[in-house]
Amino acid sequence: MRFKSRTWSLLMLLLAFTIVASACGGKGSGGSEGASNAGGESKPVTKNNKDITIGINANFLTMDPHNAGDTHSISGARTMYEGLMGFNEKMELVPVLAEDYKVSEDGLTYTFNLRKNVKFHDGTDFNAEAVKANLDRILDEKNNLRMRRSFSTVSDVKTPDENTVVITLSQPYSAFLNKTAMALMISPKALKDGVDVTKNAVGTGAYKFKEWVQGDRLVVVKNEEYWQEGLPKVDSITFKPVPENGSRIAMLKTGEADFIYPMPTEQVSEVEGDSNIVVDKIDSTIVRYITLNTMKKPYDDLKVRQAINYAIDKDAYIKVVKSGLGSKLKSSMSSMTQYYSEQSGYDYDPEKAKALLAEAGYPDGFEAEIWGENDSETMKGMQFIQQQLALVGIKVEVKSMEGATLSDQINSATPENAKIQMWYVSWSPSSGDADGATKGLFSSEFFPPAGSNTAYYKNDNVDQWIKDANASVNPDEAKEIYANIQKQIWEDAPWVFLGVDQVITGKRAYLDGVKVFPDGSINVLNAEVK
Repeated sequence: MRFKSRTWSLLMLLLAFTIVASACGGKGSGGSEGASNAGGESKPVTKNNKDITIGINANFLTMDPHNAGDTHSISGARTMYEGLMGFNEKMELVPVLAEDYKVSEDGLTYTFNLRKNVKFHDGTDFNAEAVKANLDRILDEKNNLRMRRSFSTVSDVKTPDENTVVITLSQPYSAFLNKTAMALMISPKALKDGVDVTKNAVGTGAYKFKEWVQGDRLVVVKNEEYWQEGLPKVDSITFKPVPENGSRIAMLKTGEADFIYPMPTEQVSEVEGDSNIVVDKIDSTIVRYITLNTMKKPYDDLKVRQAINYAIDKDAYIKVVKSGLGSKLKSSMSSMTQYYSEQSGYDYDPEKAKALLAEAGYPDGFEAEIWGENDSETMKGMQFIQQQLALVGIKVEVKSMEGATLSDQINSATPENAKIQMWYVSWSPSSGDADGATKGLFSSEFFPPAGSNTAYYKNDNVDQWIKDANASVNPDEAKEIYANIQKQIWEDAPWVFLGVDQVITGKRAYLDGVKVFPDGSINVLNAEVK
């Protein structure tokens, strides 16, 4: 009987979302009719210039590379800024502004040999003093930058000559090299002159800042004096925030956009046979989940949090919301993330969810609200969650907001007065390490605005284990500690564990070299119009 009931529920959900998609997609999808016959190819477009447009699903929030927490802002910063280290498309560390480095055996001293003859976009030389100026800015408590906690173990920065930087830590920090890849270098002259780097950018990257019209576009132009020979290969890149899925795919079909991310999952099959469009798919480190405010009733009750996990059919979530393009989340991080440890449990069981709610004192459920951004796919996800939780008596009000507004709502509150109940959101460790998938999300030192622990989760063991893992210089020891962390978080259920994305992008066939990395960041260094 349970199997039949579950199948019937899934069929009803699929039908409901077909109706919703038809109703919501009218205007947004209508623009694509002239570009594509039903089931046919999009309009052939040739590219006579080297200016490209990239359609994304949400706004940038800041240009400050030391204070960016969302993946789009990080992507934008990386077009114009570089760090001592960086990542390749497998999220492996590679030297960038540092030619090479060495680490002392005790894990406390990092020596970087810097690349010579590199200039910032304002003509200032990149050298050891520039690195020190950036680290001083990050470490200054008065600046209250998100990145400061990633560098809290830095006790000393020395510049023995203009091409050498020696960084000493107060204790070992296993993720430190990855954090240097996140610390993008700003021109020290721009900092000294008071340039507002939240709205402007002065880096060493392949592209220079031209303009940012918030909510409409970010435009970057070719850096003619870029240090890597033969790059960049396009003249300008315009990033266009387009939250509505139908509008974003229509732009790709007509050639108004040369590249879009994310590619709407429900339309992948529609364009896969189109010779003018190329769809790329890769596995990712992007996890989808719902944070539950563990300081607020009824989410402070473990049984309630577990009940919500049992009440949502993760297989149906992947099928309905992600069009089958993804996988169930089986830990607090993706299987592609360092030190991943798979967990078991929270399979779909609405009867168990109801029983747990009754045990917690909510036999008839309760009223709740869920927050999320206002793009099409997030709305679809929240509507799915709303329908699933209604089946166990939890009546959910969906509250969608523009990204900057949502960020302000979350980061302006203290843990005690935070209004957030549930937040449907995604996370990917842009630093490419287990620390990036753990500390900022689950350490009690990282409640907003210091970090992204929007579940306000506090477990003394987890707090200590995070410190122990970071202090370890033994990979096997770190792996064991992170396994304990993931097991404890899974049992405590500060999240509803939903899914892991596939990164899906769409591009015009004439465009090469634009990549989305497993963390969801867009890399344009090798962009080229063929």
